[in-house]
Amino acid sequence: MSVLWITDDRFLDHDTGRSHPERPARLRAVVDGMQRAGLDDALVPTEPRLATDAELLSVHDSAVLDSVRQVAQAGGGRLDPDTVMAPESEAAARLAAGAGLAAIDALGAGMADAAFCAVRPPGHHATPVRSMGFCLFNSAAICARALADRSQRVLVVDYDAHHGNGTQDVFWEDSRVMYVSWHQYPFYPGTGGLLERGEGAGRGTTINLPMPIGATGDVYRHGWDEAVLPAVEAFDPDWLVLSAGFDAHRADPLTNLGLAAGDFADLTDAIIRVVSPGRRIAFLEGGYDLDALADCAAAAVAVLAGTTWRPEPATGGGPGAEVAAAAAALLS
Repeated sequence: MSVLWITDDRFLDHDTGRSHPERPARLRAVVDGMQRAGLDDALVPTEPRLATDAELLSVHDSAVLDSVRQVAQAGGGRLDPDTVMAPESEAAARLAAGAGLAAIDALGAGMADAAFCAVRPPGHHATPVRSMGFCLFNSAAICARALADRSQRVLVVDYDAHHGNGTQDVFWEDSRVMYVSWHQYPFYPGTGGLLERGEGAGRGTTINLPMPIGATGDVYRHGWDEAVLPAVEAFDPDWLVLSAGFDAHRADPLTNLGLAAGDFADLTDAIIRVVSPGRRIAFLEGGYDLDALADCAAAAVAVLAGTTWRPEPATGGGPGAEVAAAAAALLS
């Protein structure tokens, strides 16, 4: 199996400053992880493209685009206390959003079995009305919206340690897209409670699994098997969009969860099985310990490529079993 490897050196131009955790070294670490895992032969290098205004506006209000453009033209600055821009950051964010759109076209042409968009800045916190949490534009949501607008049913799964409040907001009332998230809770950005399930036509197509500090991979897998998978099978998605953040690793400096690279291999393997090869698109989101990021990203991409890379075993014995039970009862 082969994987579209969608990245660009211009993502390195998104310079957030020496002390910021979402830094260019993250992308270099991901590249190093692919080489360490021996995945080069499975990767099909593919160029992203700049998302147009119309494509960004499919998810975001015009005020979001205006704010990003104004800060870039002013020479960089802050969109909020956490979200830093350089002059080149607008172009990087447009490329990140365009990566998923390029993936749709390339997979549709049969060029590979899956796509991994090695992009930055990340996107899942960007809401329809604001950029936040290191994120300028919501690349995964823009990709999912493009697929939904082509009459496809889309499953968005987010295993970043922070809740993807932006993605949830975009699809809160949209029955064409199911959003599933594991995340540390309570934690930034404060959303993602078990009872947040969508509204209107989208009622029931948002599923949150709020995990306690120290949760391990066995609890994540139990939540998938017992609570999420039956709902996903009933939804019957055509495409998978994976927000692949790796900051739930136990070494991450910003979070307090207990996963290891083996868990990301297991989770990715379970998740991708719900759609056919050729309909799987993953986006790099968080992950701030560089060694852990390299290992976890490579473990996930190896699964997309139909092989195995497990530099450390899966974890077990942590708290959180009650979350899976509560989610299963809520969804039954």
